[in-house]
Amino acid sequence: MRLGIVSDIHCNLAGLEKALELMAPFDELWCAGDSVFQFRWSNEVVGRLRDLGANVILGNHEDTILSRDGERALASPKVDQELVDWMRSRPYRLERDIDGKRVVMTHGSPWEPWKDYHYPHESVWAKAAALECDTLIVGHTHYKMAQRFGRVLVINPGSAGDPRSPQRFPAFLRDLGHDNRGGCLLRLQGSNQELREAFGRGMRRPPSRSRRCATRVHHGSISEADQDL
Repeated sequence: MRLGIVSDIHCNLAGLEKALELMAPFDELWCAGDSVFQFRWSNEVVGRLRDLGANVILGNHEDTILSRDGERALASPKVDQELVDWMRSRPYRLERDIDGKRVVMTHGSPWEPWKDYHYPHESVWAKAAALECDTLIVGHTHYKMAQRFGRVLVINPGSAGDPRSPQRFPAFLRDLGHDNRGGCLLRLQGSNQELREAFGRGMRRPPSRSRRCATRVHHGSISEADQDL
């Protein structure tokens, strides 16, 4: 089973489409929250995720727009209310067994308070080794991460709408193979101009050259290299 993983799209349809293009082929799409942008709704992004049958959870931006604070924004006649209802029915946390491995997805912290930001360098992630899962998918920070703690692989794909990790494309492929050797593959391919067109002003630090960046997991260890392929 190959999972395509994105997060923090923030209404950026072009960024989502670029992620889908570069991750293909995959079996399932997982989105770790913040598909919308606080008080701004996107029929195009939410509809695309629904039509793809994506596994989508709620983030802090959905929490805002789906609350009383977002009533005015959602009252616009341009907003598809069926898509709003679909988004309201999404969970805050998803847990599934896939190919004998437990996958958990949450937007922010896996520990209370769930809205906390935990960046890749923080020592708090050592606690992830005690989580009852094989793969933990998070978002929220907009910084990509792929690191193993004990048997638990923590993945943050970064933001497909407002990426902040330099020289990385914000999307992951996670291969959950039966031989337990599967890994995650983070891929970037395209010129600086293509990436700027996909991410617009959200692309704060575009890569210095066209390349594909890979992060792979083998036998419980992680090796990371930028490769010109």
